[in-house]
Amino acid sequence: MARVREFDTEAALEAAMSAFRRKGYEGTSVQDLVDATGIGRGSLYAAFGSKEGLYLAVMDRYREQYAVPLIELLDSGAPARELIRSVLLGVVDEIVRDGTRQSCLIVSATTERLPHDPEVAGRVRATTSSLENALTEVIAKGRASGRLTSTRAPGDLARFLLTTIHGLRVMGAINTDRGTLTNIAEVALGCLD
Repeated sequence: MARVREFDTEAALEAAMSAFRRKGYEGTSVQDLVDATGIGRGSLYAAFGSKEGLYLAVMDRYREQYAVPLIELLDSGAPARELIRSVLLGVVDEIVRDGTRQSCLIVSATTERLPHDPEVAGRVRATTSSLENALTEVIAKGRASGRLTSTRAPGDLARFLLTTIHGLRVMGAINTDRGTLTNIAEVALGCLD
């Protein structure tokens, strides 16, 4: 008879996500994950197969928590400039509120795992592509309505803004000063004119 899982999977993913964001994939040992989740090694392996299996599940969870809400916000139909400002300042708010200087899982996965892990690479590319597409659509609609005046291609502006979002997360790990991060966001918004 198969054993019933005796732990809260969602809570385990949250705890593992925090561990991976603090230490990265390579820096997080299985013992770190056991300590963070409070779940025995055997139960973690039974549920996720391996440390990498847990990491991939965490990446999926991270996408649901961070990327999907941004995509939904961008699809809300509000004016483009206000949407993009809301996204950028939302990132700033999250960085300042966090206070623990945890890294962005997408940024750390890109630098640490993407070159040699095709499953991680696929997840990073899918998340980035979804965000880029949502930003491109908002910018194109903003230009069509005359609210955004930049003559640059919407896709180019979207990639620049996505790079700014990732850059804010990196800068936020160095300096959590709201004024500094807000200034970066305002400079990026200037590219829309």
